[in-house]
Amino acid sequence: MPMTDALALEVAVQRFVDDLTPALAGVLDDLPGRDPSTARADVISEAFELVCAAIDADGLATDPELWALLKIFGPLMDTALLRSTPTAIRDARLMKGRARWFEAPSALFEILAGVDARQGSDRATAYYDDALRIAYLVVGLDSHPSRGELLTIERWRGVLLRHLDGVGVDRPASGAPAAPPAGGGTDRPAGDAPDVATDRADADGRGEGATRAADATEDRELPPPRPLEELLAELDELIGLEEVKEEVRLVAALLEVQNLRQERGLPGLETSRHLIFTGNPGTGKTTVARLLAQIYRTLGVVERGHLVETDRAGLVAGYVGQTSTKVTEVFDRADQGVLVIDEAYALVRGSESDFGREAIDAIVKLVEDRRDRVVVIAAGYPDEMQAFVEANPGLRSRFPRTIDFPDYTTDDLVAIFRAICEKGHYVPSDEALEAVRARLDAVPRSKGFGNGRLVRNLFEAAVARQARRIVDLDPPTDDDLLMLLPEDLPDEAPDEAPGAGDDGG
Repeated sequence: MPMTDALALEVAVQRFVDDLTPALAGVLDDLPGRDPSTARADVISEAFELVCAAIDADGLATDPELWALLKIFGPLMDTALLRSTPTAIRDARLMKGRARWFEAPSALFEILAGVDARQGSDRATAYYDDALRIAYLVVGLDSHPSRGELLTIERWRGVLLRHLDGVGVDRPASGAPAAPPAGGGTDRPAGDAPDVATDRADADGRGEGATRAADATEDRELPPPRPLEELLAELDELIGLEEVKEEVRLVAALLEVQNLRQERGLPGLETSRHLIFTGNPGTGKTTVARLLAQIYRTLGVVERGHLVETDRAGLVAGYVGQTSTKVTEVFDRADQGVLVIDEAYALVRGSESDFGREAIDAIVKLVEDRRDRVVVIAAGYPDEMQAFVEANPGLRSRFPRTIDFPDYTTDDLVAIFRAICEKGHYVPSDEALEAVRARLDAVPRSKGFGNGRLVRNLFEAAVARQARRIVDLDPPTDDDLLMLLPEDLPDEAPDEAPGAGDDGG
């Protein structure tokens, strides 16, 4: 029989208490002057503070949330408050400001993480997994979780993970309900990402390699899904993109709430998972889409989590009746993964007889028919993407969320240049980095600004000029081979090369 919302939360609280009471008792037993018999009361108090903070995460305290609080903790804590009513709690403003508890790790979590750091144990991991489950179940008590409360919980997750990083404890390998591995086990490392099949087919037949890559991915067993915490850590490591990271975390948080409700037979929310990415080239859209594909796999949205990229040339045919077939073939390749339609607005251009409109109609139908099998991300410039959404009445409801990728700041672009140098085993001098900054500042930040792609081209130009500079040295030293100097930088940032990779993320 399906659980009620409050019963699901009660089970999660009891699990938290059962898991952490012996863990804390063992710690207190080793501390002079501490009584291990208080461990259970301490853990119950911790759970109470957690639930109160989650209730206050959206600044509201609804009747379902407060009745659940009273029902769960009334038998556990001997206080007059917990024999009260929701109205009395609200009138006394007893939940006001509780969300501040999420701003820092609790003393209990810090104690457990410290023990883990010294002993190699996993007490803090148990806390992390159980506490997140409680927080998301509280959020799920509302029929429509708000953006604010989901982001509050996600930021708190980051607080806990950063504390673990700071004390040298490995991040947990779980923390969210996930789908079982697609295709079973494998000897490949869990961190290996599924292949990315890129479809850039055009009239000359380009894109056949992408088809073979997708088929090869289908034929062999996939590695297990990567832990969500590992994927979020990779997201955090991206340069800049703070607003984008927040939006991705929001997407993940909502999926976690839905999974927890589904796990307990509770009614879930019917929400579209398709997205629109807007922004200039080189702002990390493909990098983030690749991470999102793996997040969707880890959270059970798709089984394979591979990424297929296409554009107008890969979707539109030159003859009547062929475009729909071509669109279907691309969706087939993206089955159980994520499909990115780059420059999707290009499908709107042309006359009424243009086959781009036929492609849009086919996309709308397949997005609906395969909503449980393919996640679609439509990408392009902001203004033009508005025209794409308005091209068909079905697009707006199927693509309700837009994530905007702003241009990188000069500081971000210099950091990206340094990262590219490090990956290529080059060392830019401080003067060379100042020259990079000057070249980037001189480029107008208008529509089409290349961002990470521009930086990649600047790096490649510098490497070519460095090679010409040191070729006559007899012989060049190791430092000569590694160092990039100001004179290696071109006088101005080079134009973006066609097909340059998206190194912005």
